[in-house]
Amino acid sequence: MSYSISEIAKMLKIRYYDKEGLFPLVKRINGIRVFEDKDFPWLRMLNCLKNLNMPIKKIKEYVDLALKGDETLKARYQLILEQEENIQKQIKELKYYKKQIDFKKAYYEKAIEAGTEEVVKDWPNPEATLDVDELPNKGNIGNRR
Repeated sequence: MSYSISEIAKMLKIRYYDKEGLFPLVKRINGIRVFEDKDFPWLRMLNCLKNLNMPIKKIKEYVDLALKGDETLKARYQLILEQEENIQKQIKELKYYKKQIDFKKAYYEKAIEAGTEEVVKDWPNPEATLDVDELPNKGNIGNRR
């Protein structure tokens, strides 16, 4: 089966990737990209990297390396390892924020049950720390780590 760039864009929201040269192996008919079922593993990988917030520049680097073949296996592997590290950082941050949301959820459930926030307004949040949102000291106000 064949798909146009418009159909692929609707499915994966990666239309502008064509302008970035990220579909080098997709055939053209009369100057128009025509995607086939065999292109989907590549499209899924690009979509994965995009959805994991890999910068376009890095995705382009990955594509360029892939085009060079086996001599770039280690370099591509390194890019994937870097992305995995970024994912782990995101997961850690999301878990932190999930604890904050869980606390507020319990806070509001109790307040709604009581009909007033007075019963929970002094609840200490056991997860509240300055680890993620560190307050600036006088010497670096406005600058973050």
